[in-house]
Parts: sequence; C-alpha cells; structure tokens
Amino acid sequence: MLDPSSSEDTGGESDPEVVRQPSGKATVSSPEKRRHQHRTGGKQQQRQPGASGGAAGKTTKDSSATTEDEERKERERIKKEEEEKKIKLQIYVFVLRCIAYPFNAKQPTDMARRQQKVNKQQLQAVKERFQAFLNGETQIVADEAFCNAVRSYYEGFLKSERVSRMVQSGGCSANDFREVFKKNIERRVRSLPEIDGLSKETVLSSWIAKYDAIYRGEEDMRRQSQRPHLSAVSELILSKEQLYEMFQQILGIRKFEHQLLYNACQLDNVDEQAAQIRRELDGRLQLAEKIARERRYPKFVSADMEALYIEELRSSVNLLMGNLESLPVSKGGPDFKQKLKRSSMNSSFLDLGDEGDILSKSDVVLSFNLEIMIVEVQGLKSVAPNRIVYCTMEVEGGEKLQTDQAEASRPQWGTQGDFITTHPLPLVKVKLFTESTAVLALEDKELGRVVLNPTTNGPKQAEFHRMAVPKHSQDTDLRIKLAVRMDKPPNMKHSGYLYALGQRVWKRWKSRYFVLVQVSQYTFAMCSYREKKAEPQELMQLEGYTVDYCDPQPGLQGGRVFFNAVKEGDLVMFACDDEQDRVLWVQAIYRATGQSYKPIPPPQNKTINCKGEQKPASPISLDPTQRQGVEEFISAAPSHFDHTALFTILQKLTLQHRMNDSFSCLGWFSPGQVFVLDEYCARYGVRGCHRHLSYLKDLMDYSEKNALVDPTLLHYSYAFCASHIHGNRPDGMGTVTVEEKEQFEAVRSRLMTLLENQITHFRYCFPFGRPDGALKATLSLQERVLMKDITTPVPSEDMMKLVQRCLEKAAQINYSQLMDYAQIKVDLQEAPEKRLEDMMRLGELCIEVLQQNDEHHSEGREAFSWWPELMAEHAETFLSLYRADMDATLQVQPVDSWSSFPLFQLLNNFLRTDPHLCNGTFHKHLQDLFVPLVVRYIDLMESSIAQSVHRGFEQETWQSVKSLTNNLANVPLPKVPSLPLTLPQMPSFSAPAWMGPLCENTLQGINLPDIFNGSTTSEDLFWKLDALQIFVLDLQWPEPEFAKHLEQRLKLMASDMMEACVKRTKSAFDAKIQKASKSTDFRVPLSVCTMFNVLMDARKQCSKLCVLDGGQENDKQWQQYHSKIDVLIDEAFKEMISSLVSKFTTVLDGVLSKLSRYDEGTFFSSILSFTVKAAAKYVEVPKPGMDLADTYITFVRQNQDILRDRVNDELYIERVFDQWYTSIMKLVCIWLTDRLDLHLHMYQLKTLIKIVKKTYRDFRLQGVLDGTLNNKSYETVYNRLTVEEATAAVKAGDGLQGISMRDSDEDD
Repeated sequence: MLDPSSSEDTGGESDPEVVRQPSGKATVSSPEKRRHQHRTGGKQQQRQPGASGGAAGKTTKDSSATTEDEERKERERIKKEEEEKKIKLQIYVFVLRCIAYPFNAKQPTDMARRQQKVNKQQLQAVKERFQAFLNGETQIVADEAFCNAVRSYYEGFLKSERVSRMVQSGGCSANDFREVFKKNIERRVRSLPEIDGLSKETVLSSWIAKYDAIYRGEEDMRRQSQRPHLSAVSELILSKEQLYEMFQQILGIRKFEHQLLYNACQLDNVDEQAAQIRRELDGRLQLAEKIARERRYPKFVSADMEALYIEELRSSVNLLMGNLESLPVSKGGPDFKQKLKRSSMNSSFLDLGDEGDILSKSDVVLSFNLEIMIVEVQGLKSVAPNRIVYCTMEVEGGEKLQTDQAEASRPQWGTQGDFITTHPLPLVKVKLFTESTAVLALEDKELGRVVLNPTTNGPKQAEFHRMAVPKHSQDTDLRIKLAVRMDKPPNMKHSGYLYALGQRVWKRWKSRYFVLVQVSQYTFAMCSYREKKAEPQELMQLEGYTVDYCDPQPGLQGGRVFFNAVKEGDLVMFACDDEQDRVLWVQAIYRATGQSYKPIPPPQNKTINCKGEQKPASPISLDPTQRQGVEEFISAAPSHFDHTALFTILQKLTLQHRMNDSFSCLGWFSPGQVFVLDEYCARYGVRGCHRHLSYLKDLMDYSEKNALVDPTLLHYSYAFCASHIHGNRPDGMGTVTVEEKEQFEAVRSRLMTLLENQITHFRYCFPFGRPDGALKATLSLQERVLMKDITTPVPSEDMMKLVQRCLEKAAQINYSQLMDYAQIKVDLQEAPEKRLEDMMRLGELCIEVLQQNDEHHSEGREAFSWWPELMAEHAETFLSLYRADMDATLQVQPVDSWSSFPLFQLLNNFLRTDPHLCNGTFHKHLQDLFVPLVVRYIDLMESSIAQSVHRGFEQETWQSVKSLTNNLANVPLPKVPSLPLTLPQMPSFSAPAWMGPLCENTLQGINLPDIFNGSTTSEDLFWKLDALQIFVLDLQWPEPEFAKHLEQRLKLMASDMMEACVKRTKSAFDAKIQKASKSTDFRVPLSVCTMFNVLMDARKQCSKLCVLDGGQENDKQWQQYHSKIDVLIDEAFKEMISSLVSKFTTVLDGVLSKLSRYDEGTFFSSILSFTVKAAAKYVEVPKPGMDLADTYITFVRQNQDILRDRVNDELYIERVFDQWYTSIMKLVCIWLTDRLDLHLHMYQLKTLIKIVKKTYRDFRLQGVLDGTLNNKSYETVYNRLTVEEATAAVKAGDGLQGISMRDSDEDD
C-alpha cells in the first residue's frame, strides 16, 4: 500500500474540523514503547532493590495499560485519517466531473487582479534598499525634498511594527507600499511653493519613478525561464489540467490517484460525462419525489414552505436540464478548453498539461559509436601455414574495413575498427579471407564468417565466437576472438528487452527492444526498435505518466515480473524476466516522468514515514486487479451524499489554499476556484445561504487570527444571507430552514463582535489605511449587521453610540501601545528633567498618531457624516490619557523652571491647526496650565530687565560694543545683576533653550559691524526685549484676548524701558558735554558718539518693539502713548545736537576773541604790531594768526571725521553738520558786524579768510547742501572779507602773502 503523505505536490491538509495530533508530537510505535517502558522499569527496580514484588507488579500493569491506551489512540487516529482521505477522494471525484464537463458556470473575467504578497525577506530587502539610498550608496540622483520624503517614509512606515504585522498576516503587497508613499508625497508636494515651468504633477511622477527604482534595487526584472509554480498563474484563466492540479493540492490527492480516477471516470469521454449528468439529475428528481412522498422535509421556519421546497428542488433540476440541453451535442460541452487555454501571456507559461508538441519518430533518432576489435583466429586447418589471411568487418548499411595481413600459422591482428551507426540494434559482420592463388580468381576465398547483434548492454571484453564456414570445409572448429563495444549516447537513459501491452501503442503482448530516450530537459520517450532500423517502430511520450510496480497479470504469457505506467486515458503494462532489470527500468522511468510519487519495490512496500509510525495506505491501488476502491468512489450516487457537509469541507480547504498562496487575496477566491465552487453548488444542489454562511465562518476564523480579510467580501456574503433569511431575495421568496436561521443568528452575533473589535483596533486591523477603503466598508457592514431586518434602517444614534464606544476603547489601546513602543514607564523617582524629556518624546509620538489617524483613517466620513466628530472625541480621549502623565510631570518640575515651554509649543502648534481640536478640552487645559507660567515668566523678565537697565546705566562706560563683540549671538548673555531685591534671579538669562535659536534668527542676513555701535546696556536691553517678544509670538497663543493682552503688555514694557534708556542716555550726554574742554583741543568723545547711536538704535527698535500688529493701532490711547515715545526720542536728539553744536560754537568764539585783540585802535593791537615789526629785523617771526587758523581748521576736520566714523545714522550726521556750519557763519558774521566801522587787521583778515574758506570747503565735502553753504551769513562774510582784502592789497601791497577769498588752492 502507498503512503498518502509521500507526495510532494500534496498541497491540502486533512479536514480542519477533525481534531488531529500535531506532527511534532507523533507517538512512538508499540515495540519502542514497550522497550522504553521496560528500560524505565528496570531502572526503577535498580534504584529500589528492596521494593516488594507487589509494587513491581503494579508498575508493570500500569505500564501495560498505558501502552495499550496509546496503541488504541494510534489506531483511532489512523482510522480517522483513512476516513478523511476517503471523504477527500469522494469530493475530488465530484470536482473532477465539474471541471471535465461544466454546463452551469464559467470562470469570471471581471474579478479584480490580486497583487503578489510581500514576505518578511522581501520587507527586509526593501528596508535595506531604502537605507542604502539614504546613506548615499545608490546612483539615484535626488534633491533634498525627495530625500526628506523618503526618510519620513522609511522611519514612519517601513520601520513600523504595524507594517511587520501586515506582512506577517499575508495581506500586504508591493502596491500597498507604493500607495502609502504616493499619499505621503502628494501631501508634501501640495505644501511646496509653485515653481515656474515645473508642475506639481511632473514632480509627483518623477518622485514615483525614483521610488520604483529604489524599491526594485538591483533585481533582474527579466522573466525567469523555468516553469512557474501553479500559484503564480492562479489569477489567470486556467486550463482543465491546471484546475486538476490545483484541486489535487487543495484536497491532498496524489498524482497517480488522480490518473486512476480520471481513467475510471472516463473524463475524456464526452458522451459518458453527459450521461453521468443525466443520471445525477434523474437521481435528484427521484430524491425530491421520495422526500415529498415520505414527508421527510428539513425543519423550516414555517410549515408552508414544505411544498415550496419540493418546487425549488424540481425547478433547480429543470434549470440544470435546460442548461445541459442548450449545449451543442457535437462538442459535448462549452468551448471550455479553447477558452481556458487562451491568455494574454505566452502559451508555454500556462500550458502545464498535455499541450506540448507531439514527438515524431525522427525526433528520437540516436547515434552510436561502435568499436570492433579483432584479436585472433583459432582452429584454422584448411590453409597452408605460409598462406596470407586477413579479416574484414562491416556494420549493416555502413562501410567495410580490413585488418592487416597475417600468415595462416599465426592469425593474430589486434586491429580495431571504428564505426558510427544510428541503429540501436545494428548487424555486425566479420569475415575471414585468404588470398586466392588462382590466376583467373577475381576475389579472395572466404574461410568463415560471424554475424553479431551487439547492444549497449553487451559485454565489453573480447570473446571467442564460432564462425560459420563453407560446405565441405575442413575447419569444423573455426573460432574468432573479437570484442564489440557499443557506447551509449548521452540521451539514451536505459535499454533492454521488455514485454509490453498498451491501449494506444504496443497493442499486442510480445517482447520488444525498448530504449528510454531523453529528447530535452523535460521530454522523454519510451521507444521500441527493430533490427537495422534507425527510427523506432512505436514510441510513447512519458509526460504525465506515473510508473509503479505491480503483480503478475493472469492471461499474459511471457515475462516474470511486471510494472506499469498509467495516465489519464491510458495504461501500459510491462514485464521482464529479471527482478533487477525491473528495478532499473522503474527507476529510469521514474526519473523521466518527474512524478512526485516514488515507487517502492514490493518486498519493501510498507508505508513507513520518517518518524517510524505507520501511515494509512491509499484507498486506491495502481493494481488493475484491485480496483474496488476506484469503483467505490466513481459508482457512488451523488444524490445519496450530504453535499452541504462535503461542500463545507471543499470550500474550507480551498480558502486555506488560497490564503497560503503567493497572492494578497484578502479572502477572495481566484477565478478558477470560483468557477469550480459555482459549478459544484449548481450541479449538486448546495443551497446558496449555506454556502455563504460557511464562507462567512471561514473568513471570520482568519480575521480572528489577525489575517487581513476584505470587509467588502464579508458584506456581500452577509447581505446574501440576510436577504435570504428575511425573505427579500432578488429572485423571490425562498425556503428558509431552522438550521439556516440559527446559523445566521450565530454568525450575526459573531460578526458583530468581530466588527466591533476591528473598529476598536482600527490602527492595527487597517494599518496606514490598507486595504484601501477597508475602514469605510467595515463601518457600512457594521450598520448592516445592526439592522434587525432587511428594510428597517438603523437609527443613526444607535450606530453612533456603538462606534463612539469602540473609539473610546481604541484610545486606551492606542495609548498603551504607544507607551510600550516608546518604552516609557512612569517612575516617580526619576529626575524631573528625564521625565520632561520623556513627555516631549511621548508628545511627538501622540501627535504623529493623531496625524496618521487623520491621514489614513478619515475615509469613515464617506460612510457617515458624523465620523469626524467621533474621531475628534477619540483624539480628546487619547489626549486626556496623555494629559494625566503630562500634569504629573509638570507638577514635579522646579519652581520658575522654563524648560517646559517647548512642550507647550509642540502641542499648541499641532492643536491650533486642527479644526476639531483647536480650543478643545485638552487645548484649553493646556492653556490654563501655562497661563500662570507665562505671566510669571514675563513678570520676572520685566523685573530682571528693569534691574539690568538700572544697574547697567549706573556702571556704563559708554564704550561702543562694536569693538567688543562682532557676534553677540555666540556669547552668553550677561547675567541678571544681583540687586538687593527679593526677586528670583534668572539663570544667566540665556537659560531657556529657545534663546539661542531666536538670537540666531534675528541676526541672519544682517551685517553685524553695522549694528553693534550702541552701549553694552542698550544693546543688551534691545536684544532681551526683542527675544522676549519673539518668544511670546512663537507661543502662538490660541486664545485671542490673552494673546492681545500679552502683546500689549510687552509693547508697553518695551516703551517704558526705552523711555528710561533715552532719559538716562540724555542725562549722561549732558554731563559729558558740560565737562568737555572749550578750546580747539576739544574732540568729540567716543562715548558721545555711542550715546548718539543708542538713541538711533532706540528709534529703530521702537518701530518694532513698541508698535502693535494688525488693527490694534486703531486704539487712540495706544497711539498717544506710542507717539509720546517718538516725541521723547526726537526731543532728546534735538537737545543733544544743540548741545554739541553749542560746544563747537564756544570753541569758535574763543578763537574770535583772540582775534579781537588785533582790533584797530586798541592799545594791545599797536603793541603787538610794533613787537612783530621790531622782532622781524633780527629773527624770522611766524605770521600772526596763521597758527590759530590752522589749529581751528584741524579741530573742525578731526571732529567731522569722528562724527562720520562713529555715528551710524547719516541723516543725523548731516543735521549736526548743517547746524554746525550755520552757527559758524552766523558767529563770524556777528563778529564782523560788530567791527563794521573798523578796518580789519592784516592778521585778522588772513585768519578769517583761511577759516571761512576752509570751513566752506570742508563742510561742502561732508555733504552740506549749497543752499545751506551759501546762506545770508556766508554771503555777508564773503562780501566783507572781499572788500577788506581789496583794501589791504592797496595799502600793504603783498601784505596778505597770497591769502585770498578767491577760489584757489595755492595755500593748501
């Protein structure tokens, strides 16, 4: 008997409803058990030598009882497996008939094409490819935006645990991966700014192409040459042979069992199949009549359905009869084969059956190398010893060769002849000749000959052969020693003589010479040859045959041991005389057919598996004399079977096979499976309600095991069953059994629980929105299941409450899963900084979860309009769980610690952009939590800044910070000064982490040396005020009133601080100017320039720090307050400029007072003139007044340079220069007016001309406008000095020494 589990193509398993022992717990056979028990008992006796005999007897009795119990269980298990095997074989017989002659169903061509699954190895490979791309190890060129998108996809999707679960459940395909990436980049690309000449659709298509290149990696996308597995083509329209092979795997049927059943059922006989259908239909009609006659109806929900039930049975049979009648008689069935064997793909890809090319005799012609070695001749007496003899050798149909000549006394050669022949049974002739001495002889005399029929199996060494001699020859014992070696060609696998009898070839039982020829890698042929023939007489292609040993057949004379080869529609019997020869033939044919069943010689024909336990043999034997099993299955009347139970098994095993194949089917059958199941139900009367109920049960079994099942599929089956039970079928009222109704209620209850669980675990049942539309379909199905009948709709409130309850549970589950993923455990002993860090990380994960919910699970709004509201409630519940941990963390933070502000910014930035969560429960709680903290922080900052201003200006050196720091953002800010106040000190002020980035942002794109020209205190003040306002602005406070309050407060504080800064600067300026020198040695101090810069910076910062945003400037009070600051700064500027100009005027006044000593008519003037004249006779006396002019001019120029270099604002510099020049000319004009009646002294004239002339030029070079330069005072001065110059020229001649008011540079 044969082992039913030995077949490699056995894809099915036993009935899952039958409880079986796991294979890993196989019991030991009985002898081994007894030996084990004996050894155990012996050890116990050795350990207890003093034990009584009664105890030993009891132990032996218990051991025996245990062994018998195990043997009984083993027998029961084997018997149960035999029964399961018989059931599957019977089901397979019905399936064979459905496939062979379908007349009700066709393979659907409109089903959605399923994608190939992604397994764990492929997922790991995809991760590695994307990681390689991110590491820059690929040749794919991409911009930063695409790299960011890929990094987000890799971190958020590929590395997600939910993706691993989805792959493990078998419901994930490469298309799912691609769709998730596509959805991610669509959101990203929409947020990118528009680029001229580059549309966003172009960007999307380019990114998708790059994604495909990364996903494929270095794979060779060429189609592999080897024949694909059946599961690889299961999505296509299959041929009959492919369907046979598929259901062999589903039901665990071995190939030889299929072949025997195929032949016994005569599936290739169209007339027999049609007759079988007619017999089945007649049996169903008789069964209906018997039920009506004996009133053995099923139990219906209503007694009125009994008559309707009989009518249903008759109408279904009549419908089948009509379908059968509509088939053409000539074809005997629809053009099934022609349809199924056509596909868009290559025929060699699909044709797994007998569609291969038929071999011709010329395809199997062989070529042999033949070596003939002639050694010597013995017994030669009829020729004289000195005569010459030689031998010839030839192969029938070939050339003739001759040996060397030898003397008759020593006829030895050792000559070899090589021949090539195509005859498997060639004819070899060797002849012995002697040279003829007759004069007229034309030919030499033949002394003897030998004719041989060598084979590849013949002896290779030299042997003596008796030669045939002519009549009356004296050489009666003439023998020749030779060797004939016939090499076997590589494509000749075995050869020899066999008896054979077949149905298609070798139809007479006789012995023939057979050769097993290999034509190609997959094609072998069994050929019979005659002598001297190159082509076989008959041949049989071995594809599809199964070979096995068999017993001797009565009535066949010849041959001692038998074996056979069987195929659908054919059986060939072989026999030979030697057992070893039979084994060699069976092994050679077994290798050629490629069958999965391995034949075992009869002496070892025991079905023992690898673990030593005996397996039940197949109910079918290959032996033609033992066909009772086959006849039992094929002759059984289908109407006598419970096809409801049989179909349940068939559908369950088919779904199991489907879920385990290489496609992500989500529970959908393949077209071929749907076709067979439809045909089975129609042909054998399986009720549609039962079919869908059992289908629902099987699908729910997989869903409960976390396999992905399409909810749409559940919806279809449930809707069919519901319409049937409630009497609203599209085809009218039908019978409903009590069993169907009970099963429907049980399925409904189970489905309700399953759907609630899926909605509760929507993130894990439908990860990343996969399968597409699954959540929407689940919600629709949930509403359908809630309906009590087919017409009454479910109140919206009931459905809403149910989903609301599920989402509340979902929030708790998602949060706990998130805590586990983040590996965060609430530990009260942990440091506050660590807990806050964990809360930040957990907050980021919570936001990511809520964003994923909105992105991937928002399709529920397509089913119900209230879905967004419930998802918002779900988010609030989810955040409330986070709220508890967040509150506990914030409570343990130190007082006046500002490290929690980034947490507020993180959460608030997400919440304020969500229309459903903005100002929701959690958002308001977050605001209430941080309002005191923000107010406290601003209070402390205001006090700190005020203290720093007060202390800073007291200790201010008024040195420009331009020479101290060129990059203030990279140095720590000064600490808050320690004042004798009970205010908490701010830690270095730069303690908040947001300060660094803020400062960097404020400095970007600005030329630093042009900014920092104020004092240390003022720059510190402005920077702090700006940083504080930016910080509050970045908080993005969601409540408008409080946000307005914060802004106004900060603006008011900035105004107050600036007012104090301006006043302190003005007072310091006044003090500095008051102490300054009044002589020409006076130079503007750098501190004065710094004070000017402080006021200029204050004016610039005022527009930013003291002005409200938006429409808040309409407040009149605020406008008045803000204008007050501007007026204060302007007044301060005016006063400071006036003070500085007054100081410059005082210096000029001193110079003019010195010139007054040379006034005409004064005593001092005459003395000075006389002294100079007297001294000029003896020494060179400097010109009086020239040093005074030069000193003043130097004073003006150097102060101009100081102001130009140190004061930053060009406008204010020009204002200073304008007022300064005007005051100079006005003062000179007044001085000259006072001396209107006097002639100027020569030295007075020369000094004034030089001062006025150089001053005019210098201020014109500094940018003073012509209107200011040529004012009335200047014209008056110019005219007076010109007149005085002319008068002096007349009186003194060359007394002016070239100094003139004319435009000339001679004196420079």
